[in-house]
Amino acid sequence: MTSTASTTAVRPPAAPSPKGVAIQFVLAGVVWGSSFLFMKVALTGISPAQVAWTRILLGALTLGALVLLRREHLSRSLRVWAHLTVLGLTFCVIPFLLFSWAQQYVSSGLASIFNATTPIMTAIMAWLVFRVERLKALQVVGIGVGILGVMVIIAPWQGIAAGGSLVPEIAILGATASYGFSLAYMRRFVSNTGMSALAFTFGYIAMAGVVMAILTPFLVLTPVRLDLPIVASLVLLGCLGTGIAYVWNQNTVRAWGPTRASTVTYITPVVGVLLGIVILGETISWNEPVGALVIFLGILLAQDRLRLRRGGVA
Repeated sequence: MTSTASTTAVRPPAAPSPKGVAIQFVLAGVVWGSSFLFMKVALTGISPAQVAWTRILLGALTLGALVLLRREHLSRSLRVWAHLTVLGLTFCVIPFLLFSWAQQYVSSGLASIFNATTPIMTAIMAWLVFRVERLKALQVVGIGVGILGVMVIIAPWQGIAAGGSLVPEIAILGATASYGFSLAYMRRFVSNTGMSALAFTFGYIAMAGVVMAILTPFLVLTPVRLDLPIVASLVLLGCLGTGIAYVWNQNTVRAWGPTRASTVTYITPVVGVLLGIVILGETISWNEPVGALVIFLGILLAQDRLRLRRGGVA
């Protein structure tokens, strides 16, 4: 292993081509869109905590095997590993537990739609919390539009029943806020560790695995019921969704930046809703896709992708 405590002494790892990054971006969106189906199936036989525990451990083992096979260099800097531990908690442990718990009460399609708020959360965290971005007035309006889209999905005019889905929906928003925090945190503190995308991703998922291993006696020692669909869902969710797809995402973050990379959530709700309808027989209400469109408009504004010019919008 080589030390990356002094990043100026480390030659940056080779990055994928622009076309390769674009392909990885799309593949990550498809895999993560499918993850909501995998979680829903897995929850038919195991607990939410067991779903989160399994996907993190399988993801860490998959990436660890790839790190060994490719002889990747890991940092010896305690500071870097401290940051990776924070990311393990905020990018994996917390959101995975929240999503798994919430999907007991909401459809996989709705969960994937709410996941589309991640770019809005990233903009808020990068702007207000870490001060790594300055937003124009129109971008702030975009954040407001995104929040309006969330309200359309929640549909408060229908009334909020005590046993309804409001708390699970808030839990999902907490998960996407945690994703946004993590993406902004990466930019602020670990934009250059000298590690490859694979080694860096393994680092924070491995630290998430350590946390989950410590929590094992408190979270996962409960009865399970396993069958082929549940096992297949867990393997795909862990090895692919929490392993390989995170490397693809890290390559995209490095090439495009955290804000643009977070637009992978344009893809995930389309995949998640379609799989929920076709495979699970889920239905959606009119306000859910309408709210998603409003959120997408908010994302475009928040990322300064819509500029008003003479004669229209560019």
